[in-house]
Amino acid sequence: MKLYLRGHEDRYAVEQLQLALFPEESMEPVDAPFSGDGAVSALSKGRVFLTATAKITLRGQTAFAARRIRLTDDVPAVRRLLQNAYYAAAMQLRQAPEWGSLSGVRPTKLTTRHLLSGGDPVSADRLMQDLYHVSPERRKLCIEASLATVEAAKRLRENDVSVYMGIPFCPTRCAYCSFVSTSVERLKDQLPLFLDALEKEIAHVGNLLKQSGKRVRTLYIGGGTPTTLSTSQMQRLMETIAANFDLTDLLEYTVEGGRPDTLSFTKLKAIRALGCDRMSINPQTMNDAVLECIGRRHTGEQTVTAFRDAVRAGFEGINMDLIAGLPTDTPDSFADSLEQVLALRPTNVTVHTLALKKGADLYFDRLRLPTADEVRDMLETAERRLREEGYAPYYLYRQKYMSGSFENVGWCKPGFAGLYNIYMMEELHSVVALGGGGMTKINLPNGRLERFHNPKFPQQYVERIDDVLRQKDEAFALLSQPAK
Repeated sequence: MKLYLRGHEDRYAVEQLQLALFPEESMEPVDAPFSGDGAVSALSKGRVFLTATAKITLRGQTAFAARRIRLTDDVPAVRRLLQNAYYAAAMQLRQAPEWGSLSGVRPTKLTTRHLLSGGDPVSADRLMQDLYHVSPERRKLCIEASLATVEAAKRLRENDVSVYMGIPFCPTRCAYCSFVSTSVERLKDQLPLFLDALEKEIAHVGNLLKQSGKRVRTLYIGGGTPTTLSTSQMQRLMETIAANFDLTDLLEYTVEGGRPDTLSFTKLKAIRALGCDRMSINPQTMNDAVLECIGRRHTGEQTVTAFRDAVRAGFEGINMDLIAGLPTDTPDSFADSLEQVLALRPTNVTVHTLALKKGADLYFDRLRLPTADEVRDMLETAERRLREEGYAPYYLYRQKYMSGSFENVGWCKPGFAGLYNIYMMEELHSVVALGGGGMTKINLPNGRLERFHNPKFPQQYVERIDDVLRQKDEAFALLSQPAK
C-alpha cells in the first residue's frame, strides 16, 4: 500500500498508523503522486488554521477526511492532527480497531502522564476516547494499569535505578521467538566464557554504582532463559551479584525461570536462598499438543511440578505466562490452559498476544493460527476469569504484528505488582542492563532517554566485553549529571 506525503515530512507518524490500521497490506512509501491503491497525507497552512487531509484508496474504494487546528509549532499537536485525519479516512474503509488511532507500544504512558500531572480516571478516559478513539474495554485496562503505575512511582527515590541482567541462552528455540537467544544444544561451550565476561561487567557496574551513589531498587534476571544455567552456575552468578551490588534497598528480585524443563527443586531452593523473591514460570500453554507444535520440550504436568517446587522452595511471588493466539490453539483449549494455571493460584498471570515477528521460525511456517476473533475470545475469557479470581491489571504494552492488534497485560493479586515491569515499561527511572542483548536506558534531566546496547550474541558479547565496560562508563557519566 503506497503512502505519499504532501506538505509535511512526518512519515513515521502516518506510516506507523497505516501499518496498524492495514496490517495485511505491505508498506510502500513513495515520493511522487501515484494512481491506484494507497494513501495521501497532506498538511496545509492558512492564516489561522493548520489543515490535515487524508485520501485513501483501497480495492477501488476511496475515502477522504480533513481535520484542522489553530496554527501551532507544537510537534505532538501537529502529529496528532495528521493521525486524526488519516484515522477518520481509514474508518470509512475498515472497522474501528480496539486501540483506535494509537500505534505505539506503550499506550499507558499517555494515561500515566495524565494522572501524574493531576488528572483523574474520568478525565483520562475522556482523553483516550476523544483524542485517540480507544474502545471502552481498552481504555479501562489502560487506566487501571496506569493507576498501578502511579502507586509504584511513589516508591521511587531520586537516586534509584533498576538493573536487568540478560542471559541469552535457552534449552531450545521456541517457534514464536524472535529474541536473540542461543540454544545450549548448539553452543554449550560458550556459556562458561559468557559467564566469565558477565562477571567482569557485574564487578565494573558494581563499582560505578558505589561511586555514583545510585541504589538498586529492582533486579531482574531475564533472557533467553536464565535457568538454562546449571544450579552451580546460577549460584555463581547470584553470588557474584551479591558480592558486587549493595542490595539492601532492593524492593524486588526476579529470576525468569521461563521454561519448566530448566527448573528443579534443588535449583529453585538455591535461587531463593540467594535472595531472589520472585520467580517466573512460563508455560505459555498447558496443552501438550500446542507445546509440541511451538517447539517447547516440556509438558503441562512439568509446569505443575515446577510451580509446586517453587512454592516448596519458599517463593510466594510467582508469575505465569500464557500466550493467546498460538498455532493450533483454540478458544476452548486456551480457556482450559487458563483454568489449569488459575488452579495453582499464582500471584501474577501475564497474558500475551502472539506477535508474529519476522525473526521467528513461526513466521515462515504454514501452521494454522487462530483468527483475530478467536484471539479476542481468548483475551475476553482471560480478563473475565482473572477479574473473577481477584486479579487486576498492573502493566500493559503492545508489539508490532500482534494477532488482532491487541496487547500484553500483566495481572496481579493485591500487593504483587511486578515493579521492575512497571518501571521498565513506563520508563520511570534509569535501567542499567548487563549481559547479552541488554539495553541500558538513562533518563536524562531534560526528559530525554539515552540508550546503550550490549551485543546480542554471546560470542560478540565475550569478544567486545572491554567495549561494553567503556560504554557503561559513558552511561554512568550521564546518569550522574545533576538535575537542572
